[in-house]
Amino acid sequence: MYRNKNFFIALVVFAGLWGSTSTALHAQEPNPTAQTAPAQDSNEIKKQDNGIYIYRVKVVQRDLDAVNYLHRSGSTNIGFKGTALLPLAKGQAKVTSERGGIHIEARFQGLTPANGFGPEYLTYVLWAITPDGRPNNLGEVLPSNNKNNIEVTTALQSFGMIVTAEPYFSVTQPSDVVVLQNVIINDKTTGVLEKVNAHYSLLARGSYAQTEGSTSNLNPITRNEKSPLELYQANNAIRIAQDAGADKYAADIMAEAKQDLRNATDIDQNKKADKRLEITFARQAVQRAEDARLVTLRKQAAERQLNADNAKRDAEAAAQQSQLQAQQSQLEAERARAAQAEADADRARAEAAAAEAQARAAAANKSATDANAVREKLRSQLNSVLATSESARGLIVNMSDVLFDTGRYTLKPNTQISLAKVSGILQAYPGLKVQVEGYTDSVGSDAYNQKLSENRADAVRDFLVTQGVQPDNISATGYGKAKPVADNATAQGRSQNRRVNLVVSGDAIGVEQSSPDATPAPATPQ
Repeated sequence: MYRNKNFFIALVVFAGLWGSTSTALHAQEPNPTAQTAPAQDSNEIKKQDNGIYIYRVKVVQRDLDAVNYLHRSGSTNIGFKGTALLPLAKGQAKVTSERGGIHIEARFQGLTPANGFGPEYLTYVLWAITPDGRPNNLGEVLPSNNKNNIEVTTALQSFGMIVTAEPYFSVTQPSDVVVLQNVIINDKTTGVLEKVNAHYSLLARGSYAQTEGSTSNLNPITRNEKSPLELYQANNAIRIAQDAGADKYAADIMAEAKQDLRNATDIDQNKKADKRLEITFARQAVQRAEDARLVTLRKQAAERQLNADNAKRDAEAAAQQSQLQAQQSQLEAERARAAQAEADADRARAEAAAAEAQARAAAANKSATDANAVREKLRSQLNSVLATSESARGLIVNMSDVLFDTGRYTLKPNTQISLAKVSGILQAYPGLKVQVEGYTDSVGSDAYNQKLSENRADAVRDFLVTQGVQPDNISATGYGKAKPVADNATAQGRSQNRRVNLVVSGDAIGVEQSSPDATPAPATPQ
């Protein structure tokens, strides 16, 4: 027979091993003894430094015979056969279909102490497995000598049954240590037989290693001992819940479980202890510890999901920040281009100022320069900026319609740069007169075209004044659609008619200022 002291030492050994061999928790809320399957292909037995053997074996899936116990059809018998873990174990059960449920009276033989399969196992549990593979904890099977009986009731109607070794009675998922499973008894089992995958793992036959499971003491600690087995289960359940993290995630439930354990322990140490009350407190501690473990698994799963959601939000925020940075970079690039355009204008003004200085020096040194030579030089300079031609009225600098937005009179940036250069050239020749003349095509009303031509001419004049041209030397006039230079019946002709001309004259180039013949030409049908 096990002695209490030795049995408790085994539990302490398990506590040390549990911390080093605990496995990752899963959202499916696994059995507390579930461990990650070993990577090796063959069975392996290793002896640890502390002398304890660790057994690793391959596992396989097994089908279980399930029976549909027809509603209120009386009673039937079903057998139990030991698996490769306990081949000598056996049993039978009387299953009675009654009003309101199924009553099960089971008797088992050959169940050795559960801790023979490892110090974490302290008891056995009878399970009902539905055809869909859902396990239901029917109750605890306590070994007592070599006979073990249990009577339970279930609301299920169609199920198979197995017996597993467990760390405590209130587990919600079966471990893979399956020691018994039901079998059909010919001519004695009535009902509808169903084949069902029970969704649990069994050790492959022939892979069972000789552990204490088959040779351990047949008289384990039970309720009849000084320290009831329930007290050890309570210690086991609380330790497993703590390893899962229940002290952090289910502190209130764990506090109650620990208080129940302290109450049970205090009663156990009393010589006149009430064993039934001790067992009540111990079983309550087990149930609360299992509740704390399940709450912990769910909160950990929710925490992992929250972390994943936060990571996703962080990634989205980083992407938005990157987009904002890209937009900022684009804005800075546009500002740089605008600054470059301004710099080009400044350079043009500087070049114009230099040209003016050179022109003045030339005028001082060459007072007798022929006006025609001056006009040709001026034409060449202006032509390098905008198309310039000679006429009886002077030099005509042509600004096409594309230098303005359609239907508007706002100068485009490139237009401003060109006019800035023109102003610098003009200022190099004192006394020159500039007439700004705006023209349109024949599309639109007379009033609209007249106003548009005036606005465009005024815009050019105002800009040249801002660039240094003397206001007294420049005038602006709009002529609308008068004086076309091409046929308004064609798109190309209309494009040529939409223009602003700068008419340059003065003594310096030998041409007196004059006005154009403003007599409108006959309108061309659109």
